[in-house]
Amino acid sequence: MSGFKLGIVRLGRAAGKTKYSLLDERDISLVERYAFEARVEIDKDGNGARVFAWAYDMHKGRGSGRYVHDLLWEMHCGGIAPTFKVVHKNGVSVDNRMENLTLVPVNSCYHGEETLKNANREHSLYWVAIQQLPADPIDEQFPEMVHCKFYNANGEIVEGEDDNISYYECHYPPCTQMESELREFSICGRCQEVRYCGTHCQQRDWPVHKKHCRERKRSRIFDRPPDR
Repeated sequence: MSGFKLGIVRLGRAAGKTKYSLLDERDISLVERYAFEARVEIDKDGNGARVFAWAYDMHKGRGSGRYVHDLLWEMHCGGIAPTFKVVHKNGVSVDNRMENLTLVPVNSCYHGEETLKNANREHSLYWVAIQQLPADPIDEQFPEMVHCKFYNANGEIVEGEDDNISYYECHYPPCTQMESELREFSICGRCQEVRYCGTHCQQRDWPVHKKHCRERKRSRIFDRPPDR
């Protein structure tokens, strides 16, 4: 892979942790004109949430913003007909290499290879690239921020922990999976705070998470005479 280059753009924090987008080398220059950020899209039919890369022209303001996968498709392949949409082949919604994008009908249920096994997903180009990055200083200094904000079915931030209305994201940094239904992910049995899409991500994250994982303290309940 001599001479092979990719661009990794920091999108900022969303759904609890820092997000990045992967771009082809030819698209790296977009950072000179566009401001990038992460955007959480909530399925209004109750099918969970996904994080996408969003960009807007710095000379035109936020009103010019659009999804990066749409922007890149139009740049390289032309316009997108109203009856079609751009999706990510590997199911990683921030992997915006043109090789990973394809056009499908709007009413299609295709969202990429979401059933891809974790073991194979870890060897995808996106995961390999993200794992090379140093940990975000905010995540290291304030680990509690990683799990303090969740999103409900209306896309609103939930300040408290309420499993009845919250979608969670996998805590393992390279993983971008978010719940497609409520209470889908397993929770760390020790701290009862962070969640994972599967045992594979939980095991991979343990060397880092164990530094902050603390057994959750249970409040003591004292017996008292019944009210009369």
